[in-house]
Amino acid sequence: MPIPPLSTRSSLDAEQAYGVQRVNMARRFAAGERRVGHKVGLTSLAMQQMLGVDQPDFGVLTDRMVVENDGHLDVGELIAPRAEAEFAFRIGASLPPSPTLDQLRDAIDGVAVALEIIDSRIADWKITLVDTIADNASSARIVCGDFVPAEPALLSALPDIVISLGQDGTERGAGPGSAVLGDPLVSLHWLAGAIGAYGTGLDKGDVVLAGAVAAAIPLVAGSTFTATATGFAPATVHATATK
Repeated sequence: MPIPPLSTRSSLDAEQAYGVQRVNMARRFAAGERRVGHKVGLTSLAMQQMLGVDQPDFGVLTDRMVVENDGHLDVGELIAPRAEAEFAFRIGASLPPSPTLDQLRDAIDGVAVALEIIDSRIADWKITLVDTIADNASSARIVCGDFVPAEPALLSALPDIVISLGQDGTERGAGPGSAVLGDPLVSLHWLAGAIGAYGTGLDKGDVVLAGAVAAAIPLVAGSTFTATATGFAPATVHATATK
């Protein structure tokens, strides 16, 4: 159920909003969900402008948020879902909190294109930074394409690789990896430091979404959404509605 913005009802700051996020995630874990990774949000100028914020945030990914590639997602499960295209990274070795950029780069063992389905418990997406942080960075579902080995040449090329976001075969948006804080690896490094401040490190097997390369589009029932990039298998989801 959508609710009014938290930011209009209290003087919540970012640190307190992350506290709300942690409490809600603890409840979800207690109910049986399992953490599978993290997401970085609000990394592109397009998304910051769309949502009226000026800095990144982060959230947690769980097993119940994962949709099989080329699978179906019932939009009736969500409130006001939107799709965005981004790079996903798979961590091949556990890292200490706040690793160096070289340590992080060496620990990445796979890269894929992905769709993140964002959603908001805040009515009409009238959010500020603290609203989206408290709402687990507005993350609802993820769809990853096949991971390819994270060769040094590929990691170096990511800023120049363009991901296209399509709906029913028509491109609705596109952007290069450089749209994500200049380089998706910079986004991952920011995340590692941000969660490291809470004593948390990236673990072997974690999947990390680096942030959208272009503005999100509404996820509407009856359409198929894809994220594509040269050299990668596409990430695809079919949006359906409960009859």
